[in-house]
Amino acid sequence: MAFATHINIERCTGCNNCVVACPVDALELHTAVPATIEKIYRVKNGKSIVLSIKGDLCAGCGVCIEACPYDVIRLVGRLETAMV
Repeated sequence: MAFATHINIERCTGCNNCVVACPVDALELHTAVPATIEKIYRVKNGKSIVLSIKGDLCAGCGVCIEACPYDVIRLVGRLETAMV
């Protein structure tokens, strides 16, 4: 069954807990100086926070969800079915 990953970047603090917890290295957290006014990231202390998910690696296990204290990541599909 397919699943989708949703990120609420507005809640992300850049703590990196999800990246460290991921057993398949499917998450990457980038911080950089924003170079554009078109914001697809969150800016904190003048640095942008971008959380990317490599969909081809993500197994939908939900470990990142448990590791995140800010409820940033949601998996819709396979995980929800397994949890019901």
